[in-house]
Amino acid sequence: MSGSGAQAEDIALEHLLGRGLQLITRNYRCRGGEIDLIMSDKQILVFIEVRHRTRTDFGTPEATVSHSKRRRLVLAARTYLYTHLMYAARPMRFDVLAIQGPLLERRIRWVQNAFASDE
Repeated sequence: MSGSGAQAEDIALEHLLGRGLQLITRNYRCRGGEIDLIMSDKQILVFIEVRHRTRTDFGTPEATVSHSKRRRLVLAARTYLYTHLMYAARPMRFDVLAIQGPLLERRIRWVQNAFASDE
């Protein structure tokens, strides 16, 4: 991960912790994909993709989560649930935390339920 990618994840984590979510794990990797943040929002298990773009010439950060990326996130989430059965019965959702602009002048958008697991 690049230095700016790690910084963006740090900013995202701080933002979400400040809104009451609790961190479960960070940078979960499996054969099918990777999830930036896995957090708990009360009883909901939240799989979070962090996107940072300094410019929007090619779309907003959240718009860059392609269909294939969503599929990989869902696959990684299913793998996580399969290997962490204590969370398997909890409701879940997929969020995108979008950071736009230079990190020091950033604008943050938290898109809850950004996509469904059956897309």
